[in-house]
Amino acid sequence: MANNGNQRQFLALKLEALSESEVGEVLDYVTTMESKKRARIAPSVGEDELLATLADARENRRARQAFEWEAVRRKAEKRAAARVGAYS
Repeated sequence: MANNGNQRQFLALKLEALSESEVGEVLDYVTTMESKKRARIAPSVGEDELLATLADARENRRARQAFEWEAVRRKAEKRAAARVGAYS
């Protein structure tokens, strides 16, 4: 993370060279970035409950299991094909 300090120093130098209106624009941009980050980090409680309910639904558990089985089957087929190719 040594590079992190250099980047912060570089940013500080760039900010010193900006006009007050440009600094205001940078602050607006930072505020926008922070609000988007907060929105991604903290979903609403209702969404969490809905996602948890859907994830635990029997159909979804069975679908995940079928998907995992299919992935294992494909891996086994690839390994078998590679072995056949190695003996040819």
